[in-house]
Amino acid sequence: MAALYRKYRPQDFDEVVGQEAVVRTLRNAIERDQIRQAYLLAGPRGTGKTSLARILAKCLNCEQGPTASPDKTCNSCLTIAAGTSLDVIEMDAASQRGIDDIREIREHVILQPVEGRYKVYILDEAHQLTDAAWNALLKMIEEPPPHLVFAFCTTELQKVLATVRSRCQTFLFARPRLAELTRLLRRVADGEKIEAPDAALSLVARSARGSFRDAVSTLDQLSAATDGQITVQAVLQLLGAVEEEALFRICDLVVDRDTAGLLNFVEELAEQGQDLSRLVNDLLEHLRHVLLVQHLGEVPDSVPATPETRDRLHAQANQLGEPDVLRLIDLLAVAVDDVREGGDPRLPLELALVKVTRPGADLSRQSLSFRLEQLESKSRGQPQKPREPVAPASEPSPPTEARPALELNELQSAWKQAVLPAVGERSIPTASVLNEARPIELAGDRLVIEFPPAASFHRNLAEEPKNASLLAEVLYEVTGRRLTLAFAVGEGGADEPDSEEAPAATEEEIISLMKSTFDAKEVDETR
Repeated sequence: MAALYRKYRPQDFDEVVGQEAVVRTLRNAIERDQIRQAYLLAGPRGTGKTSLARILAKCLNCEQGPTASPDKTCNSCLTIAAGTSLDVIEMDAASQRGIDDIREIREHVILQPVEGRYKVYILDEAHQLTDAAWNALLKMIEEPPPHLVFAFCTTELQKVLATVRSRCQTFLFARPRLAELTRLLRRVADGEKIEAPDAALSLVARSARGSFRDAVSTLDQLSAATDGQITVQAVLQLLGAVEEEALFRICDLVVDRDTAGLLNFVEELAEQGQDLSRLVNDLLEHLRHVLLVQHLGEVPDSVPATPETRDRLHAQANQLGEPDVLRLIDLLAVAVDDVREGGDPRLPLELALVKVTRPGADLSRQSLSFRLEQLESKSRGQPQKPREPVAPASEPSPPTEARPALELNELQSAWKQAVLPAVGERSIPTASVLNEARPIELAGDRLVIEFPPAASFHRNLAEEPKNASLLAEVLYEVTGRRLTLAFAVGEGGADEPDSEEAPAATEEEIISLMKSTFDAKEVDETR
């Protein structure tokens, strides 16, 4: 018994789904007698390239043709559909990719068709032909016998020689939409008397990621596994997919800042045998959809979602703050990297959920910036929701509101955790200069940085415009504030003109500091 994806292959242009532009062009070319000698069909796997090449061969060799509507009952149509036609030769360029295989074609193309009007060569995975094989084909493509037609099918158009592409009519196949895939699966299920709810078929279509063949093959496997009684749970179990309800629930718990509920839910999913790496990827895709809705104001057509899911996405996009979405996407990317390196995604997933619901537990500068943005929103009395669309340029911009006060103790906590590492990423000498300093006073936007008494030389280096500007820039990234910096030396070493000066550093101390700070070496001038 044939596999379902072969049984339900489209047999004419009317049965082709999701490739309207390609079908319309080929129909018009056949009806106007504008057949070309070489066609290049390119697109993702499972989108119908080879099937359309066969339909084109039927249209050309049908007893009623050439016609855009082959009768599918004549001997030529039946043999082409069965793959036994002597006039339609299918080759796999992955295994027949050398110049010797092309020479064999050249020897046979001069022969007239056996029963049809055209001899059609369909080459699958055409991008795998060698350059020598393509060059041997060039003359045939450019000046073929009148009865010869080539159909090159490829998933990697960029690998086909430019000289070949310029001699072919190129058609780009698009991935079908979720609704189109679901309708096809419903037609197959009804034809095979398979009982499956729409939710189950939608899950199968979503897992196929735009491949007709993958979708129908999965349905075939599910039918065998469930004896024709497909359920949503059976689909989730077979595919390891995450139910949409679980993704919405995770985001709802993030909105509620329910850290314990999130950890318990992850535990529950793990006990059910859920693939947590698949959960991370599906959650990232869900957050991407939420982000699109927040910025576009609607669910775009490219999102594979049912009408019910679209309504829920729109509602959740209004509840989940944009900073939360961006922060969680960044944190989940760490889990994805761990999975790629063979690690267990569970701990990075749980850490991401804890950090996004309890930002106070994370002292990284990204987290501090996130927390400050939340504080600013709360101080203005604004709920955490997507940003409103940007007003037209003609409308006056609202005045910028004052930022909330920055606490000194929070900045002191972040000094070693976030500020100095960020300075070190840009300038190691500057970070060395600031390593012994600490913030001691914050009055409005004026921050005082204090150095120990023995580090007056470092204090002078820190005051240099280049170093001070770098520190101010990093502080702005961490705190969101433009701070005015003042540098001081503690324990009676403050910069007061009338006060008692600290003992001047000796020449040896200065040389030692220069060596440690700038990795300098002393030059012997006597040599």
